[in-house]
Amino acid sequence: MDAVRVALLREVLAGTEWLGAARRFAGTLRSSVVPHGGGLLLVGTEEYEPWHLAAHLVDEAAWSGTPELTPTLVRHRVPAGGAAAHLAVGLGRIEAARRGETLLVVAPDAPGAALLERVHDARRAGATVLALDHGDRELHSMAHEALAAPAEPDLSLDTVQHLVSAATGENSLPPAAGGRRRFRDRLSRLADQLTTPPPVRW
Repeated sequence: MDAVRVALLREVLAGTEWLGAARRFAGTLRSSVVPHGGGLLLVGTEEYEPWHLAAHLVDEAAWSGTPELTPTLVRHRVPAGGAAAHLAVGLGRIEAARRGETLLVVAPDAPGAALLERVHDARRAGATVLALDHGDRELHSMAHEALAAPAEPDLSLDTVQHLVSAATGENSLPPAAGGRRRFRDRLSRLADQLTTPPPVRW
């Protein structure tokens, strides 16, 4: 991540609407997962797999002492020759989602009919559906909570994902000044990691 985008993250913390929006969305994510003991499914589109968000949620789960935030990455295509267990979860897992589980859909492009159908079925089965995207109307109509990144290159969906993942590991205390400083420190650590490949596990 270049210096301009690192500065942007810090500026977001200083007072735009995005810190609050990211924290609200992250609070919904946390409150839908933690009381049920986990069950967080993370899926992208056919063209996009949210590897970095998965990795950062794993980090946040460890840093915050909240293992329930560790996601299961659901993939549109699982290698035919086999893959490590955490990389071998296909779309059938969404079909098996039930009440008490949370499905987080990250869609920088059109979700596609097949994914939307599975999301709809998961919601009907009682799963909580959350969406991070650019404002797809069909996806938002199914989501219990959605956060749409603006059509601005300086505040991309990738950046919003990092704001959300950092906020997810925070506790539920009101955003006092000390909390903002802790959040800023943790986002700075994340910013330093964003130019590196995902951890080996992913």
